[in-house]
Amino acid sequence: MTAETQGRPMRADARRNYEKLVAVATESFLANGPDASLDDIAKRAGVGPGTLYRHFPNREALLDAVCVRWADSVAADAAPLLEAADPTEALNDWLVRLVDHVSAFKGLASALLLSTDRKHDTAWVLHHTSEELVERAKAVGGIRADVTTSELMQLTSGISYACGHSKQAGKPTSTPERLIGLIMDGVRTR
Repeated sequence: MTAETQGRPMRADARRNYEKLVAVATESFLANGPDASLDDIAKRAGVGPGTLYRHFPNREALLDAVCVRWADSVAADAAPLLEAADPTEALNDWLVRLVDHVSAFKGLASALLLSTDRKHDTAWVLHHTSEELVERAKAVGGIRADVTTSELMQLTSGISYACGHSKQAGKPTSTPERLIGLIMDGVRTR
């Protein structure tokens, strides 16, 4: 548990080390997935393993810190869409952006996207934003009333997975925009 989570502010050097660790961990998780080497993260951040474990007692704590930053980024990206004049187009844009966000964090983000744990900040941001956009699109008659946020999250996760694996294999794939467009065509009100 860090001083900050115990209610005390961190010293300046501890704050710098914390920030470096989260930044390097983000890069490592983006490049190598959630199983990136913690020792390598500490070394690249210029701190010892003890410093890493003082701030983050286990891998999950470090992943959580990275995810909180990621959730803040996702929420900032979604904010203008929540006020958009065309809620159905905003939902379409959000789903495309969500594929990009989820693809960046490989398996970690896909797991969060499908998570039912609403207590986790990241899962909450993903689901809350998606749900709000789905409800706005339904309210204006842009999408069918029987479409659920959970269904759209499952489809988006599948697109993320498919696009990521096609890129890794060097195979041509449809763009996320095209695939989300096909989904939106299926859920639009006729």
